Amino acid sequence: MESLKELYKVGNGPSSSHTMGPKKAAEQFLARQGEVDSFRVTLYGSLAATGKGHLTDYAILQVLERVAPTEIIWRADIVHEYHTNGMFFEAIKGGDVVDEWTIYSIGGGTIASPEMPIHKSQNVYPMGSIEEILAWCDQEGKTLWEYVQDSESEDIWDYLDMIWKTMCETIDNGLNNDGVLPGGLKVARKACTYWVKSKEYGPNVSNRCQLYAYALATAEENASGGVVVTAPTCGSCGVLPAVLYHLSQVNDYRPIRIKRALATAGLFGNIAKTNASISGAEAGCQAEIGVACAMAAAAACQLMGGTPAQIEYAAEMALEHHLGLTCDPVCGLVQIPCIERNAVAAARAIDSATFAILSDGKHRVNFDRVVDVMMETGHNLPSLYRETAEGGLAKHYHQKQKSSKKR
Repeated sequence: MESLKELYKVGNGPSSSHTMGPKKAAEQFLARQGEVDSFRVTLYGSLAATGKGHLTDYAILQVLERVAPTEIIWRADIVHEYHTNGMFFEAIKGGDVVDEWTIYSIGGGTIASPEMPIHKSQNVYPMGSIEEILAWCDQEGKTLWEYVQDSESEDIWDYLDMIWKTMCETIDNGLNNDGVLPGGLKVARKACTYWVKSKEYGPNVSNRCQLYAYALATAEENASGGVVVTAPTCGSCGVLPAVLYHLSQVNDYRPIRIKRALATAGLFGNIAKTNASISGAEAGCQAEIGVACAMAAAAACQLMGGTPAQIEYAAEMALEHHLGLTCDPVCGLVQIPCIERNAVAAARAIDSATFAILSDGKHRVNFDRVVDVMMETGHNLPSLYRETAEGGLAKHYHQKQKSSKKR
């Protein structure tokens, strides 16, 4: 598996696969060009289907149009076998195509292709399953975050410190912003309202209100194109920060404990990314919100004093109960139902961690098996439910809008 630096990335929303990935691809394509007259970029599959709502064209044009005029072609009807988020870049000079490149945005801001896969030389973790890692923990008498420490370079804690500070800044920005989110759905920000209302209730309801507020704050910042951390994606970026921020506020944890929790969470996110997918376009929202919930549950369980077995149980439970979750964003925007899903998943993460901490950590189905099932389920989901905005909530909302206009 790759370093956690390839999982936790800082960038602008609203989508790691539809915004950050295409922007990164455009930058790499531009870097290899000489003088050209224009560019042409064809977007395929999910990128074409929901790209406008995810600002895919804006992300690409922001890079290429500074150099030459750029045409964007939308081909949602063409889905490549390697991945649904396909891009075909062309550089044109004197009327001729002088360079071309097919690349895919595979989730979490990562780009790859059959010719440019994630090479084993980039891997820093010798083990590729939680089962192996748990056995290592038992043999060495160490915990999960120590496996991260032993595998990563020395600067991993400085990197995670930067990640944590960015998460906190995003929450602070989200709590202090209000108004309507861009995109045409006229969705109003709610984070500040939830946080204010948390003061009006008893401790139990107040704690849950604050947790919701932190998740909403991050997800709303993402929806507005603000700076967020992929955890593991932009669309699911509110779950882990909300859980960590909430627990740090309630229990006054030292920063080092939060960074260790981030390391453990990243380990579970990395397993899902490497052995399955964290792309909603490939495997549905279970791959984004489900994995984010698993990461947050693992982090919470560790902060609660869980053993490696209990931590694994918490993550397994969180992902298991998101199996089959569809990705059907209304109008292709990362707003409905995405923002609310971040808040609900944050609560479920803490519930999973609490359930696991009360157990002895023994259970029948392990995290690795659930990851396998998630991928199988994702491939069996009709494309309507994999970020194409052609089914589910997206379809019914569109039909309702058309019906209302006729009346």
